[in-house]
Amino acid sequence: MKGNTTGWVVAGIGAVVAGVGTMVGGTLGAGITGFGLAHIVLGVLDMFRPTVRQ
Repeated sequence: MKGNTTGWVVAGIGAVVAGVGTMVGGTLGAGITGFGLAHIVLGVLDMFRPTVRQ
């Protein structure tokens, strides 16, 4: 498995969660959207992190 696969998965799940949050709407939807956007940011940062070789 490639090293940046985890980053793509986390960012993809974040995109799905952010989409669900926008459909929910209201204060709860804003919280869900923020949670999804945080996952997108963390997934992208994980893609740029250097891989550890053992």
